[in-house]
Amino acid sequence: MSSIPTIETERLILRPHTTADFEDYQAMWANEAVVRFIGGVSSTREQSWGRMLRVAGMWHHMGFGFLAIEEKLSGRFIGEGGFLEMKRDMHPVGTESTLETGWALIPEAQGKGYASEALQALIGWAERHFPSKPMSCIIDPENEPSLRLAAKLGFGQAQRTNYNGEVILLSRTGTRPA
Repeated sequence: MSSIPTIETERLILRPHTTADFEDYQAMWANEAVVRFIGGVSSTREQSWGRMLRVAGMWHHMGFGFLAIEEKLSGRFIGEGGFLEMKRDMHPVGTESTLETGWALIPEAQGKGYASEALQALIGWAERHFPSKPMSCIIDPENEPSLRLAAKLGFGQAQRTNYNGEVILLSRTGTRPA
């Protein structure tokens, strides 16, 4: 079993999820504005609970996963970000054996640079712990803010593919984000 890290940035604490996060976590994944470009369907309490448990399992089995994002100043849960290996039924396949990078923030935390700050720290952690593992992400082609952030983080378009509708598969070249 791999230990789950805590990573601090100037404004954020990236830490393991706890059961105390669940109400805020469930509210985030039930929010239509959050899921608009991530499947488009709000999660039920049961689905959110399963998602949160999957995060812990990813750390246990893969040595990486998602971390809760907490705003330092308020101590409030504002989202999550990290890495997955989902073995997605995607055609053509493109995320197998990569650190599939993802993030989600509550609407009140969006547009403040938190996602960029968190992902830069997470990518730095991954480069130290998994230096030879490539990174990828999948983003809805209409999600302009996430496409801009991915480009800032060094991801470039690899292909368009089908995963529950069209998505853009991006891969990271391995260069450090600015």
